[in-house]
Amino acid sequence: QVQLVESGGGSVQPGGSLRLSCAASGNIFSINTMGWYRQAPGTERELVARISGGGATYYADSVKGRFTISRDNAKKTVALEMNTLKPEDTGVYYCNVGAINPGVVGMSFYWGLGTQVTVSS
Repeated sequence: QVQLVESGGGSVQPGGSLRLSCAASGNIFSINTMGWYRQAPGTERELVARISGGGATYYADSVKGRFTISRDNAKKTVALEMNTLKPEDTGVYYCNVGAINPGVVGMSFYWGLGTQVTVSS
């Protein structure tokens, strides 16, 4: 089965930095899109950043210039480097992966369980 495990969450003061990592494992033929979403209490889950199989990146306007997404195809991991964090960045961050699996037509998407990020004074 396919599993995604996030790590790196925690509590920091405004202006601080955190690095989130997500490792994929299981019966995966190839990984295409990898991304990070976040959800604050009482809000809908939103896309923060994503990186395509070809390396093209997307960032939400609210994090552009502060966050950097990267991937290691050999290790099947995706990371999110978060700098100059703000209180509004607080939320649960979820890893999302689109993958091609043996015996399955098309792409399947998977979610991690999430990791908490808290930014406060």
